[in-house]
Amino acid sequence: MVGYEDKIIADGGEGRIFTTLWWRTWRYIELHMTTGEEPLRLDDIYGTFSAYPFQPEFSFYVPGYEELHRMLDIGWLTARLCANETYMDCPYYEQLQYFGDTRIQAMITMYNTRDKYMVKNAIEQGRQSIVADGITMSRYPSSLHQFISSFSLWWICMGYDYWMMRGDKEYIQSLLPAYRGILAWYEQWLKPDHSLGYVSHWFFADWAQGFPNGEPIREEDGNSAFQDLVYILTLEAVAEIEQEIGSVAIGEHYSQVASDIKKTIRTKYWNESRGVFSDTHDHRSFSQHVNALAVLAGVVSGQEAVSVMEKTLTDKELIQATIYFWYYVHQALQKAGLGDLFLDNLQIWRDQMELGLTTWAEMPEPSRSDCHAWGSSPNIEFFRIILGIQSDAPGFSKVRISPSLGNLKQVSGSIPHPSGSITAEYTVEKSGTLKARICLPDTITEVFSWKEKEYVLNPGEQVIEIQ
Repeated sequence: MVGYEDKIIADGGEGRIFTTLWWRTWRYIELHMTTGEEPLRLDDIYGTFSAYPFQPEFSFYVPGYEELHRMLDIGWLTARLCANETYMDCPYYEQLQYFGDTRIQAMITMYNTRDKYMVKNAIEQGRQSIVADGITMSRYPSSLHQFISSFSLWWICMGYDYWMMRGDKEYIQSLLPAYRGILAWYEQWLKPDHSLGYVSHWFFADWAQGFPNGEPIREEDGNSAFQDLVYILTLEAVAEIEQEIGSVAIGEHYSQVASDIKKTIRTKYWNESRGVFSDTHDHRSFSQHVNALAVLAGVVSGQEAVSVMEKTLTDKELIQATIYFWYYVHQALQKAGLGDLFLDNLQIWRDQMELGLTTWAEMPEPSRSDCHAWGSSPNIEFFRIILGIQSDAPGFSKVRISPSLGNLKQVSGSIPHPSGSITAEYTVEKSGTLKARICLPDTITEVFSWKEKEYVLNPGEQVIEIQ
C-alpha cells in the first residue's frame, strides 16, 4: 500500500482520540500495531465524510440500463469530493483549482445543482490570479506561480458558460476588461499569416499518449492547429458577449480575428488523403483533439463535419483523447449531428468501472489520481446530449432541446433552471414514433428538434408525437 500515513505513539492512557489535521482521501486503510509490555485496545476507527454540500437537483432514468445510472452516481460522488472551499483537481494530490478542470466542474454544477456560489467563486478566483502580463495563473488560489496558457482561454470560456446558463449580466460585464487583457496577450503571438506563433508557457491539452507532457505537437514557429482552434473558440465566445453587453466594436474585432484565423486552418492543416486535420503545418501528427475542435469551431460543417467526426472515432492512428478531452469530443459529435453515437463512446468510463473504481480517475491506467472531476462530464452530457437540453440564449432564457437517444427506447430526466426545472420524457414506439413530454418554466420559450425538423413549444407542459 502506498499513501499518506500517520504515526501514533500510545501513552498508556485511556479514551485517547486521534483525528487528522486535514482530510484524508482513501479507499482502503492499513493498520500496523506494535505493542510493548502492555496490551493496546482499539475501540473504533471511522471516517467522517467531507465535501462541499452540493444538493442534487437532477433526475435521470433509463429502465434496464443500470450501467448509466451507475456512471451518473460515480460522477456525482467525484464532483463532490473534488470541491471544498474551491473546486479542486483532486482531493488527494494538489487539491488545487486548475481552470481547465474547473470549466467542466462548473458545468456539472450548473446542470446538476442550484448552487449559486461555486461557479462564480471559481470565475472570480481566476480574475484574482491574473498577473501583470495579463493572463491567469494555471490554478488559484496558490502560492506557486504556474502558468498554463491554454487554461487562461478555458477560464474565459467558463465565464461564457456561466453567462449562457445563469445570466448575471452585470457581473459578466465586470469581467470584460480581464477578457480583453488575456486576448490582447494572445494577439501579440499572431503572425502575418493569421495563425499563432509558439505561445509561451505550458500549453496543456490532454494526458494523451503522443502529447509530450500533455502538450499538443507544435512546431518551433507555432503552426499548431490546437492553439489556433482553442483561440478561435474563445474569441467567438467573447465576441458574442461584447456584442450583447459590452463594446460592439471590440466584439467585431474579435470576430474578424477569429474569421481570419479560421480561413488559415484548412490551408495549413487539412490533409486531403486522410480526410482529417493535422496537428501541425508539416502534417507529422494527427489527433482526435484537433479534429473535434475543428468541428466545434465551425471550420467544417454539414456532411463534411460528419465525415471528419466519423474518421476521428475510427482512425486509431490518431492520437487518442483521454477522459478529460472527451468532454470536447462528445460536444463535437453533437454539433456534427452524431449525438446518437454518444452512448457508444463511453468505453473509458466502462473500463474504469470494470476496474472497480468508485470515482473517476485522472487518466487511463496507469493513473496517479483515482478521483478527478474532469472525468465527470457524463453528468453534463446525459442531459445535454441524450435528453438534448441546452441553453440557447444568455441566462437560459431560451432552450433548445435536441435529444440524441441512440438505441434507447425510453428515457426521462430533469435539470435545474434559473426559473424552475426543465423536464423531458421520451418514448420511442415500435413504429418509430417519438412521444415526448416536455415541461418548461413559465418564463422561457423552446425549440424542439428531432430528425432535422423543428417545433416551437410553449412554456408549461406539453406532449408531442413525431413520426
